[in-house]
Amino acid sequence: MKLAIASGKGGTGKTTVAVSLALTAAEKGPVQFLDCDVEAPNGHIFLRPHIQESTHCFLTVPSVLEEKCTYCGKCKDICRYKAITVFGETIMFFKEMCHSCGGCFLVCPEDALIEDRREIGVVEKGHARNIAFVHGKLRIGEAMAPPLIKAVKEEISPNGLAIIDAPPGTSCPVIEVLKDADFTILVTEPTPFGLHDLQLTVDVLRILQKPFSVILNRADLGDNRTEQWCRDQHIPILMKIPFDRGIAEDYAIGKALVVSRPDMKESFAAVLAEVVK
Repeated sequence: MKLAIASGKGGTGKTTVAVSLALTAAEKGPVQFLDCDVEAPNGHIFLRPHIQESTHCFLTVPSVLEEKCTYCGKCKDICRYKAITVFGETIMFFKEMCHSCGGCFLVCPEDALIEDRREIGVVEKGHARNIAFVHGKLRIGEAMAPPLIKAVKEEISPNGLAIIDAPPGTSCPVIEVLKDADFTILVTEPTPFGLHDLQLTVDVLRILQKPFSVILNRADLGDNRTEQWCRDQHIPILMKIPFDRGIAEDYAIGKALVVSRPDMKESFAAVLAEVVK
């Protein structure tokens, strides 16, 4: 089962929940933890895995053989991302804008394009006791996270439980995670911003026709509008995590929630049982 942990906004507690679920599940058997928040991965801070393998991830991009190019502009015309442009008898290519779709190779009548590549980040794999750990680290300055997220997802085992820590928001990186998930837990908070961004993510999941539920973090802060909206929308709230200064202090030094509050393991075990059911 592929279980995604997502939210509409950053800072709601996605990693807190994802790590706690992984640690709880690992007590009964092997589990995978995949940190797909490749722009700012932080699951390793809490799980402290022993990294055993690091693989550089590349995108295929074109390189121009100007001695063969006739400057017909067909590559420019097919590129939806304006990564290639032609001015008279000058052709320019912008690697950072290329989405590696391969269309330019198909339409070039002179075979004036050859395959080149550019690095977008690394995928690191290791173990944290009974947890198989994978995360991606996007290259500094790189704008496209989805290809690296896809590379992280390729490490998902076809057997067992895979817990996927998704990026925040509702843009392309999140879609890359949610589109293949079997179930999604949305972590939110009882604030106007939390409710607004929860509503956006719910809309996305309904368009994708994916099942989901909610965990309410810092549940005793803010107001009850988020909880009321979930009830009105018939969205199950699987768990409420209280605001506790001790939890926040332990989080700040890299201590997982179920380590800081072992009494909450039973609640996370109940969440896993409900989701799998």
